[in-house]
Amino acid sequence: MAEQTHVLFVEDDDVIREATQLALERDGFAVTAMPDGLAGLEAFRADRPDIALLDVMVPGMDGVSLCRRIREESTVPVIMLSARADSIDVVLGLEAGADDYVTKPFDGAVLVARIRAVLRRFGHASGPGSAGGGHDEGDAEDGGVLTFGDLEIDTVGMEVHRGGAPVALTPTEMRLLLEFSSAPGTVLSRDKLLERVWDYGWGGDTRVVDVHVQRLRTKVGQDRIETVRGFGYKLKA
Repeated sequence: MAEQTHVLFVEDDDVIREATQLALERDGFAVTAMPDGLAGLEAFRADRPDIALLDVMVPGMDGVSLCRRIREESTVPVIMLSARADSIDVVLGLEAGADDYVTKPFDGAVLVARIRAVLRRFGHASGPGSAGGGHDEGDAEDGGVLTFGDLEIDTVGMEVHRGGAPVALTPTEMRLLLEFSSAPGTVLSRDKLLERVWDYGWGGDTRVVDVHVQRLRTKVGQDRIETVRGFGYKLKA
């Protein structure tokens, strides 16, 4: 029997916590459910789950702060849960390092679909860029290493260096960079990136893309990824 996927679920509402835990367990997940952020951090460090679901508004340590603490120690996927769809909640969670978010109240099937989508892309971090492209700088002529200025992307070893120094990327950031590097100079729309990187077979919130692009820029260079207004983004070839 395949090993169960372990979910850390941090939610202070007893009804939501217990109902969601039961729903996830029925779908085959092993769940550790905690009522506050401090207990959630302790459980994360003790159990090292495969994915974390964090409510934004929990006592002790709020979900955004907990996400930041987790991101300091791990690249484990994080999905934020919020009772509001306000921009500030969404952006703060994503800027803290979350990979996706779900607005409450949520349908159990939708939550499971989002969890599985995140896990799929984390399980296949080699991504679409591993095949290389047909451009001069980016041809995988040296063991799968693509070069764009001072940026080097090892599509086999899944490592990135900038100016010779290693760049630490989350799996989502790596997949986003691989998508850009597979078609340098080509404008990729936000909807296309949602489909390819986030595995969304349905309409999604493009703010997820925008915040991840901003996070990626801080690591690979602000000018490396260009914004094409009204269309999307492209990697400088």
